[in-house]
Amino acid sequence: MASRLLRERTGLAMIEFAYALPLLATVGLAGTEAANLALVTLRINQMAMLAADNAARVRISMDETDVNEVMVGLRFSGTGIKFGERGRVIISDIESNGIASGNSNAGYKITWQRCFGAKNAVSAYGTEGTGATNAALKFGIGTRTPATDTTGTIPITAGAMIVAEVRYTYSPLVAGMFMGNRELRAVQTFPVRDRAGQALTNSTGMNDTARRLCDAAHLGST
Repeated sequence: MASRLLRERTGLAMIEFAYALPLLATVGLAGTEAANLALVTLRINQMAMLAADNAARVRISMDETDVNEVMVGLRFSGTGIKFGERGRVIISDIESNGIASGNSNAGYKITWQRCFGAKNAVSAYGTEGTGATNAALKFGIGTRTPATDTTGTIPITAGAMIVAEVRYTYSPLVAGMFMGNRELRAVQTFPVRDRAGQALTNSTGMNDTARRLCDAAHLGST
């Protein structure tokens, strides 16, 4: 009887699999989470590029209705990751502040700024009007110390550029117990094409409720 037990191999594979299952499951779930995070990060960068490019393409003049169309496009493109509920896009129009180059306040300004998304986030570069009368954006955007750092991104001479900042709260797909929510951020810039004036018009008379303003009252997912 003892010799038969020693030679018995029935169920051995199942026992080995049971021992290995926790490790295999952990590795599989970690791989799934890493792949999902990479895909969402790519999507966020693509959405920032889409926002900046579409806003920069509007010719002749920019209107509140044009802004609304850009935001609606972002809402649809971000449906799969619930961007409206978890994210925020901030679109800013940057141009020269018109102050003579010899003046210490010469630089760039945020002519207008519009937002979409329920996430409570603000631009890293300031609100609408920033830099209009001072050197807050002396060397453009992308600088931590605009007054001294000369490496910022700036518009072309006598032109403007659109800056799209996307902020998104990533919620883990399967590894919530191991990795908490994390914030993803993407910034893209595009030069404005064939638009003589940078003022944002409101030809249809949209009220403040319908406009995509950036204050706390306009946090929403639609």
